[in-house]
Amino acid sequence: MLDVIIVGAGFSGIAAARKLHQANKAFLVLEARNRIGGRVYTKQFPENLYLDLGGQWIGSSQTRMYELCEEYQINLFETYNKGYNILEINGQIRKYKGLIPKMNLLSLLNLDWVLKKLDRMAKKITVSDPWNHPKAKVLDQTKLSDFISKYCLTKESHQVVKYALETVLAIELSKISLLHALFYIKSGHSLQALISIKDGAQQHRAEGGMQLLAEKMAALFKDQIRFGHAVTSIIQNEESVTVQGENFSFSCKKVIMAVPPPLINDIRFSPELSTLKKQIISGIYMGKVGKCFMVYQKPFWRENDFSGQALADEDSPFQTMFDSSPNDGGYGIILGFTIADRAEEYFRKPEAKRKQLMLEKLHSYFGEEALQPIMYQDIYMTDEAWSQGCYAGIYPLGAWTGFQNTYVKPEGNIFWAGTESSDQWYGYIEGAVRAGERAVGELGMED
Repeated sequence: MLDVIIVGAGFSGIAAARKLHQANKAFLVLEARNRIGGRVYTKQFPENLYLDLGGQWIGSSQTRMYELCEEYQINLFETYNKGYNILEINGQIRKYKGLIPKMNLLSLLNLDWVLKKLDRMAKKITVSDPWNHPKAKVLDQTKLSDFISKYCLTKESHQVVKYALETVLAIELSKISLLHALFYIKSGHSLQALISIKDGAQQHRAEGGMQLLAEKMAALFKDQIRFGHAVTSIIQNEESVTVQGENFSFSCKKVIMAVPPPLINDIRFSPELSTLKKQIISGIYMGKVGKCFMVYQKPFWRENDFSGQALADEDSPFQTMFDSSPNDGGYGIILGFTIADRAEEYFRKPEAKRKQLMLEKLHSYFGEEALQPIMYQDIYMTDEAWSQGCYAGIYPLGAWTGFQNTYVKPEGNIFWAGTESSDQWYGYIEGAVRAGERAVGELGMED
């Protein structure tokens, strides 16, 4: 009998497996896809071109990721962050340098005040038990969109705050509670860190793509990973757990679930999960993110002193854009994020139309050279069967105070990982790694 079966070979599952391998435990990792990485997905193309279609950044205070990159000799490089950024708002395109866009003085002051207020409020949240905040019930029933509307006094400050938070949280602000937003901010240390490149969550990328780290971590136990193994049922008693799917059945002492919460709804448990566990799993919904890449022979915008970064209102399909070129500048790559309602609308269109829309937007930002790409590629994680969204699962209004830490609690011999079970860097690769390692610690199977 195996000691442990891990369901899911994303970063959380691989981090758990690494710990079990180090402890000389007998385990298998069951993965429905034909690759590891989960919501981290680097697609390789000919001639040294790669695109990080999933998670791609690490940054300030993500200590486990930096330690792992050093251990596995992953070369990191800084996200390009020089030159003018672009703000498209109310039909106008403006350029600015630094983190804060160029706006009228009142909007600028209001924007600064609202962002700092969110950070001040987040500092008072304890990430291990946000439901115990003195005003938790009120915060948990307050829509983030209502909070923003109340305190953003100008249209421009409201727009910029809205699009920045949509980019960070990957959801319509009316679908997330203020408490969850504050927890999310605190888990990433500060809103300043979450929205920043320099000293922030988007500071570094991996040469060759972020999936490379997961592959190197798994190299020593790759024979213990089973691809194309979608789990359909988990049956447990006091002594063992049986994990089954089409044409396979394995028995083990313990199970670690390391998949996005919605996927758990498709697994039959016997005995059934507790009522509260089922309710919270059914209530969590995934963020909606599309990543769209326009690839050029070179990053030509840099020659004109542009960073490749943009923030835009609803006149654009994209809330934000970044320079996603490789470290050597061998290709020029602009990455556009389309999120929430904009993503739904964008991906209803055929691919040719999506490419045309992005080209038109880049032309308006960077001129004629933008009309000469060598490739367009996009991905909508909501359409990915084994992700169903990105970056992470979102707690609905009232869930933190109603269910507290129900999602993370073990159920018999079943333990829970995934970035959604982390109270540090929730929604990020760092959170996934920490959760996988924590789950192994709960098993009591480490050296």
